[in-house]
Amino acid sequence: MQDALLALVLNSEVLPRHAMNDSTASPSNIALQNALANSATTDERLMLAFSLGSADAFGELFRRYKQPVYGFFRRRTADPSHAEELMQETFLVFLRAASRYEPRALFRTYLYAIAFKILRAHRRKSTFRAMFFSHPSTIPDPARQDATESGLWVRRAVEKLDPIDREVLLLREFEQLSYAEIADLLQLPLNTVRSRLFRARAALRNLLEPSATSANDAIYSAEPAAAPSAAQSIPQKGIRL
Repeated sequence: MQDALLALVLNSEVLPRHAMNDSTASPSNIALQNALANSATTDERLMLAFSLGSADAFGELFRRYKQPVYGFFRRRTADPSHAEELMQETFLVFLRAASRYEPRALFRTYLYAIAFKILRAHRRKSTFRAMFFSHPSTIPDPARQDATESGLWVRRAVEKLDPIDREVLLLREFEQLSYAEIADLLQLPLNTVRSRLFRARAALRNLLEPSATSANDAIYSAEPAAAPSAAQSIPQKGIRL
């Protein structure tokens, strides 16, 4: 499906064509092809090449980001097919907006900003359908599809975090964005991103670590209760020590 999308895009009339009419032997095109042949070429240079009409540049950007963008949606939606559709929509929107791209931020920040807008629109549509059509959810919990018990445990723990804390954590740990990129995406001060990430990590750690209190309660509940000695005072009813 992803390869089909790439083929459709590369043959699309939406691709910028103004640079395609240049001679293939021109120095600018030769330099462009040499740059694209270099695997270390930055995303920003590829984006610039794409804006000048290079279909190969778009193909390389698509190959670099199709899986990360799919993972972005997969961690935030219940249905893998929805994640696939939203990934495709992200690249189509990116394609249409390419002519308006300005290198004011890293390319991946720009791309994830598009993904965020599409995700919010998807959530609004889902909420509308649930409210006005009363369709029961038939989509299985994504956590139940995890192959391991630990994966299920982690996913459920992440879902219990504060929504903003959860997004900060996912963007940092899974999308590997910098603090500055996260601040730009979520419209938060840089220090707020740091504090929320610290809080999210601490909360997740607490959720994942077995509670010592619960473990002790389980141990004591398995033992017969000892009768209070004469020297011990019996707690008043309703008060737990």
